[in-house]
Amino acid sequence: MSEREPSSPASVVHQRTPGARELAAAAGVFALLADPTRLHLVWLLSRGESDVGALAEACGAARPAVSQHLAKLRLSGLVQHRKDGRRVVYTLPDGHMRRLVVEAISHADHQVTGEPWHD
Repeated sequence: MSEREPSSPASVVHQRTPGARELAAAAGVFALLADPTRLHLVWLLSRGESDVGALAEACGAARPAVSQHLAKLRLSGLVQHRKDGRRVVYTLPDGHMRRLVVEAISHADHQVTGEPWHD
């Protein structure tokens, strides 16, 4: 199978070498996640949907700061929101982001705890 030949039609994008646009977009994701509060918020959302108040409480940040971080994440397309009455509920709709954040936190856990590396 060649590098560009997909194993299924839906996987063609994931089988090819990334170009400049994909690399820039991925670097933008990492830049957004480089902030510990934003990373924590995305990790919390990887566990399930939540509103600003619950996210602020869970990450120990002030509500206005959490709102600003969520706005950046929303504008970048990393999180989505919907109205639920007077509440705004945030979700992480992308399984790729969910897995990326969980893997990053797992990697950090190995660095911090000294647990042996694994595949």
